[in-house]
Amino acid sequence: MIMRKMVKNKWLELSLLLGLIISVGLVSSMPIYTNAILQRLLIKDLELLQDGSQQYPGIFWTSVFLTGDMTPEQSKQAIQEADDYMVKTAQPRFKLPIKSYVTERATDKYNMVPTNADKIDSSVKRMADITSLSSLEDHVRMIDGKFPSAEPVNGVIEVAVVDQTLTNLKMVVGQEYTIEDESVTGKFTFKIVGVIDRKSYDDVYWYNALSSYNSSLLVAYPWFEKNVTQERQLMLRSSIWYTAVDYNQMKLDSINRFITTYSHTEDFLSERFPNYSMKAPALQTMSTYFVKEDKLRTMLWSLNVPVMIMLAYYLFMVSNLITDRQKTEIAVLRSRGASRLQIIMSYVVEGLLLGGIAILVGPFCGLMLTRMLGASNGFLEFVQRAALDVQLNNEAFQYGLIAVLCSLVMTILPVLFATRTSIVGHKQQMARQTKLSFWHKYFVDVVLLGVSLYGLQTFKRRMSDMQALGLEASDLQMDPLLFLVPALFILGLSFLLLRIYPWIIRLIYQAGRRWWSPSLYSTLLQVGRSITQYQAIMVFLSVTLATGLFSASAARTINKNTGEKIMYGNGADISMQIKWEDDAPPPGMDMEDSASSDDSDSTSAAAPVVPVVKKKVQYSEPPFLPMTQLPGVDQAAKVFTKKEANFTIGKEKGNATLMGIDTDDFGRTAWLRNGLLDHSFNDYLNLLASNPSAVLISRTLADQFNLKVGDHIYVGWNGVENTMFNVFGIVDYWPSWNPNPKYADKNTAASSGTGANAKAKKVLAPMLIVGHLSYIQNNMALEPYDVWLKLKPSASSQELYDALEEKNIPVTKMSDAKQELIRSKNDPFQLAINGVMTLGFIISIVISFCGFLLYWILSLSSRVLQLGILRAMGISFRQLIFMLIGEQLLTSGAAIGIGLLTGGLTSRFFVPMFQLSLQSTSQVPPFQVTFDPRDELQLYIIVSIMLVIGLFILGTMLSRIKIHQAVKLGED
Repeated sequence: MIMRKMVKNKWLELSLLLGLIISVGLVSSMPIYTNAILQRLLIKDLELLQDGSQQYPGIFWTSVFLTGDMTPEQSKQAIQEADDYMVKTAQPRFKLPIKSYVTERATDKYNMVPTNADKIDSSVKRMADITSLSSLEDHVRMIDGKFPSAEPVNGVIEVAVVDQTLTNLKMVVGQEYTIEDESVTGKFTFKIVGVIDRKSYDDVYWYNALSSYNSSLLVAYPWFEKNVTQERQLMLRSSIWYTAVDYNQMKLDSINRFITTYSHTEDFLSERFPNYSMKAPALQTMSTYFVKEDKLRTMLWSLNVPVMIMLAYYLFMVSNLITDRQKTEIAVLRSRGASRLQIIMSYVVEGLLLGGIAILVGPFCGLMLTRMLGASNGFLEFVQRAALDVQLNNEAFQYGLIAVLCSLVMTILPVLFATRTSIVGHKQQMARQTKLSFWHKYFVDVVLLGVSLYGLQTFKRRMSDMQALGLEASDLQMDPLLFLVPALFILGLSFLLLRIYPWIIRLIYQAGRRWWSPSLYSTLLQVGRSITQYQAIMVFLSVTLATGLFSASAARTINKNTGEKIMYGNGADISMQIKWEDDAPPPGMDMEDSASSDDSDSTSAAAPVVPVVKKKVQYSEPPFLPMTQLPGVDQAAKVFTKKEANFTIGKEKGNATLMGIDTDDFGRTAWLRNGLLDHSFNDYLNLLASNPSAVLISRTLADQFNLKVGDHIYVGWNGVENTMFNVFGIVDYWPSWNPNPKYADKNTAASSGTGANAKAKKVLAPMLIVGHLSYIQNNMALEPYDVWLKLKPSASSQELYDALEEKNIPVTKMSDAKQELIRSKNDPFQLAINGVMTLGFIISIVISFCGFLLYWILSLSSRVLQLGILRAMGISFRQLIFMLIGEQLLTSGAAIGIGLLTGGLTSRFFVPMFQLSLQSTSQVPPFQVTFDPRDELQLYIIVSIMLVIGLFILGTMLSRIKIHQAVKLGED
């Protein structure tokens, strides 16, 4: 019976299966994507760690220092146990390829006396230890001589040394040395037979630099193990076990294994050795990944909330269509004695069959969706970057199972409502099509709007608090409701507009009832009287399109604001500092002078104290012309910035950032978004250029010190006398300057005062003064400035770097906005936003298209009798087509309009709240909601295609209706 029912409604069942597969694929993609992106991030972070520390990140280094607390037998046994543990227990626990494993042992330092005192100066005290490294011969090259043999030659032990040892201990290759120490009972003579160097400088075998062995005699490992480790002929003082794992093969589950192995090894060593140490550079990087995983998982769930609500409604709508077609059958079964449970269980079995298929296919769709997410470079932008290492795991199937169970609930809900009705009640409902829908009857739309608007006010209040106190977004936990509330607003507003829509239809009908043509008259009657019937598809279309538009706007806004934030913070495409020559004394010289003066003062207490005047540093400005001639450079500007300049206004003093510019070059080079200033950016530069002593000041400075245009301000800095400037303008923003307050140190704020004063000092309002660079250099001091570059659109950063290196321009610091933007796009959270928003947009379009066609095809099939009667009454085929077009425009067209309106309002209200998931104080310029006309154009094109295809299919079906067959179907 179940299979027969499913075959009978095969297109509906296939549509339901499509929704289930997409739902399972979407949900199962979350753990797949989280693991894949975090794994990529892990490898990237470890590579950055290697670049920054110049140390291999896969190091697992342990050492013990043997003291008199342990007897020789105890230490011998403990060393043997540690050897076995490292090889047989620790290394297998990593489950990673081992690139290198080294055991290093060393003795105490002994006094080495040359056996031939005639050739070697015996007065030099030579303290050296005997050291051995496993497999050393495979990783060194001989500079001189040969590698030591494993056995003594004529009673003499052969050793190798590094080049620095010969200089440090004044030793000579080929000479013999004997240990002279009371604690050593036997005679040990060592002969230097070779000098070694690294075979390869990128060999991970070497943990220490060769210079660390400049007081060591390196013997063959087998000799050391036999005579020192086992027989204790010399005092074994330290043992090191060094493992280098291949970090490029690390997966996310390797993090737990690595941390657990480290912890177990620490416990093992602490039980056997009183003195031990461990090093694993990657450990600190790995420990942050649990927090990153939680944040990324929360963000993915939050971003997918609107899409999930849309999919849930799609499943409900399709299931409702199936149930509507079978309501008569359900009512008959109920009247024949079937219980509600029996009927519901038949649909549960049907849902489980479809869910079983979805859970088998869905995770593989999730795999493909994850690859799509990894290739996203922006909203609806895909690039050929290195593919994510995506793998199906048990967690993906678990998520898929949860999605199936939740979807099953959505598909069973219409059945629960249908089984409450008897055959008589069903016939009564069919005759009463004008009753209110569930969400209108119980004012669900008003409740949803109320909740969403309350959430909006809460977010706005939180944003204002963060900006007022200078807090970062990381100081607050990211709230998943940030993404749920817009979805509730879309639903609530769509329901509310559909509550009003029937009145608009009635108004149109009443306004022209005397003039409407028969086809339009019939259409208005059909839509006006059966509005409840159309509300399902209207809500669906409006919600899907609004969700798509919101996803597009949110992604575009976040991407654009991220790029603008980078450009604004940098000031231009490239910002760099060049090394200036100066006459400043070397570091430490001034302290020595002050120390010597203190000594002289103490010897002659009666002498008068003469204050020491610190010499002013003189700088030599490097040539600027080569900067303008670098390849790819369009414009260049000098920008002097003094962070802690002091100013005086009357009796008041303060600190501000002083910026010196050449107005013409600065205007051509700097970047500033339009609309941030009261007037054009160039107008302010022209105003500044009108007078050498003119300055522009920030709004924060003007408000705090009651300054206005025309006032004087005296500015200087440590070691430089104040100079008078005239205020010519007030600005709210300026390239590279952040006007947002910064949260001061709590202890300082608390101790700086009480009451209102202490409260005021908690928030530091940055202040800015912009003047002429030439005026500052001529009247105050010549000090190093930054160089800002504007690149040509086709310029390459690498080409610029190569030119700087080729021309030997000494760059001490550089910030490249283009490279920062690339890094931001590769950030896992940015990837998630772009990928999920793109996915949401595409899914909303696909689902709305499927739902639209499905609904209208079924609707037309159910109205064959009505349309046949109209044809029999003399209505032409052309008039029927016009009726369907009018019906489409009044329902689907209206729903599309409602969706675009709702999506636009949701974007304007809620997209600015995405600042809560970004850095708020560093978000300069202010967040600005962005609508890309291309997105709306794509929506219009897709919607137009959808309507045309729908009308074509409906027209084709309509043309195949036979009048006599329709009339024979029975009574209306």
